[in-house]
Amino acid sequence: MISLKKPSAGIIDPWGSTEIESYERLLEEFGIQPLNGVADKLPHKPSFIRRKIIFGHRDFERIVNAINNKQSFVVMSGIKPSGPLHIGHILTLREMVFFQEMGGTVFYCVADIEAYEDNGISFEESGEIAVDNLADALALGLDPTRAYIYRQSKENDVKDLAFIFARSVTLSTIEAIYGVRHMGLYMSALVQAGDILLPQLKRFGGPKPTLVPVGIDQDPHIRLCRDLAHKFREKFGFILPSATYHKIIRGLDGSPKMSKRNPMSYFTLAEDVESVAYKLRNAFTGGRPTAKEQKELGGEPEKCPIFDLYKFFFIEDDEKLLEIYMKCKNGEILCGEDKAFAIEVVTSFIKEHQRKKQSLIDKSRAILSLD
Repeated sequence: MISLKKPSAGIIDPWGSTEIESYERLLEEFGIQPLNGVADKLPHKPSFIRRKIIFGHRDFERIVNAINNKQSFVVMSGIKPSGPLHIGHILTLREMVFFQEMGGTVFYCVADIEAYEDNGISFEESGEIAVDNLADALALGLDPTRAYIYRQSKENDVKDLAFIFARSVTLSTIEAIYGVRHMGLYMSALVQAGDILLPQLKRFGGPKPTLVPVGIDQDPHIRLCRDLAHKFREKFGFILPSATYHKIIRGLDGSPKMSKRNPMSYFTLAEDVESVAYKLRNAFTGGRPTAKEQKELGGEPEKCPIFDLYKFFFIEDDEKLLEIYMKCKNGEILCGEDKAFAIEVVTSFIKEHQRKKQSLIDKSRAILSLD
């Protein structure tokens, strides 16, 4: 097992702060494969693949082969219901929807056990939060007719798998992956392994290839689960789950990651558009100190959270994105002008998303059996 902290690559912590100093070194130190040519075999490449926002994988070839050969595979995802989804969550949801459109069956988990262990949120409260979260996923394109959607606390097979797996995991092993935590978080990590391997049970026609699209901060869970899948391969016939890893978008304030500790670093999908506009207007940029310097030296879009929003979420057309990049780089646009454009694009999206979501709340509640 590989420890949480690697001084040359950064810190990966699924329950805390993750700071990435070098994605390239991360690939090497954690045994993650670069995406490179394997994605070229996909029938279609969305912007998050074309732009290398998804930068690494484990056994993604297995999923690509299933897509091209029209074979059964699963996309496993979910959300910890601890509050409204923020803009950073869109990426995983879009990946999930994309692979569903490529033929995958989605398993979508409401991680209410983790919400209790990590955040102290009761199952009753997390149930209501989950209704809102799932409505977001439906508004972003999740097809519930081709998905198995469940709450951890209600899925006995997941909990049974966690207890079965626990017998093969020592305290020293799990501390090497996650550091020193309270026992409940260790148990919730085993429950998440149960989530990932649930689709491979005979009940669901398994074993079958399973893809877990995640941010790099979730890699400890993937490594633990793959180790458990290997240990229990003979008993259950598990296929080691595949994973894709996307980069972490920086905060609007220029910090390495959007964080609930700093409300100015992010906005939620449920947020009032005036509040979203205010945060964008006051966001950090890659601009120069003065307009004169900006025109003479050009901006630095590679440092700019506003440009990151375009790149990750809001500008699908590559030529349009390049045009914005070059105008900034050549000093042809000032940050105030660019922020005005960003406010128009982002708030238009938020308004339309909230309209769709509101019409799906009752459906979400019914799916989760909370009506």
